[in-house]
Amino acid sequence: MKHTASTLHTLSALVLTAFFAGTALAEDLVKVAVPQRGTWETSVADMGEQAKIFAKHGIRIESLYTQGGGETMQALISGSVDVALSTGAAAMFAAYVKGAPTRPIGSSITGAREVYWYVKADSPIKSLKDAGGKTMAFSATGSSSHLAALKLIKMAGVDIKAVPTGAPPASFTQAMTGQVDIGWSAVPFGITAMHEGRIRAIANIYDIPEYRDMSVRFHLANMNFITGRPDVLKRFLAAYDETLDWMYGGGEAPIEAFSKLYNVKADEMRQARKEYYTRQSMDIRHIGGLEQSMADAVAYKFIPQPLTKAQLDDLFKYAAK
Repeated sequence: MKHTASTLHTLSALVLTAFFAGTALAEDLVKVAVPQRGTWETSVADMGEQAKIFAKHGIRIESLYTQGGGETMQALISGSVDVALSTGAAAMFAAYVKGAPTRPIGSSITGAREVYWYVKADSPIKSLKDAGGKTMAFSATGSSSHLAALKLIKMAGVDIKAVPTGAPPASFTQAMTGQVDIGWSAVPFGITAMHEGRIRAIANIYDIPEYRDMSVRFHLANMNFITGRPDVLKRFLAAYDETLDWMYGGGEAPIEAFSKLYNVKADEMRQARKEYYTRQSMDIRHIGGLEQSMADAVAYKFIPQPLTKAQLDDLFKYAAK
């Protein structure tokens, strides 16, 4: 078969176009551990993936959903995931002290007013001071809800047993069936039950004054990912930041997207974003309250002593600036 010069030129152009199109479409896979699926804070990777913001930065997200705490850290330390989102400060410090190959790459949330504790509507418990001899839920050992529960119990000055119950839906089932006296949750989960009068909130992480400007959860990454794929990490953080901007500046679109993705009423999520989460609180570059969080980690025996300045500098060496 004979080909004219024009035909060959056209074929060459098509081959090159296909090659570069394929190159442009190639995306770097980032495996992400997501604790407590369905909260505004932990939804950023899923939301950004759905809105194609990560794709815009040449990244494809693969999410692994966990109960938080040790389960999240185990996945990260083993290398099963590249990034662990929204991980409690105590777990972060403990992993560092033990020499685990993980480092924070940014703050997840500061203030964390969306975490709360509740009882069934007919419970005689009106406050934690009424709960002597009762049980109080938290997600998982080393999580921010774990440390906050211990802190709230200490503030109440009564003997309450803190017990792990997993994610908010599991905790809700246990609280409503009497397996635990005080359940825990994170907005928006539980708002409907509250509005319907089935549960009553009796405590909030924001009740702890020292926690109001504390970065209680962080995004961590495995060192192999940090040092082996620095360009991918840079693009991941840029896409994460851009997703946050869209979630707060995109009008109703992100609310509707969240509602469909997690089967949450749009009105509830709109209220949650307005009252419990702020863009500033989710700034990945703002890190506050480290002295207090280290003191708590020591008090509750997650680490033997506070980290030195040199250790803190090493720990946060790769955090977003």
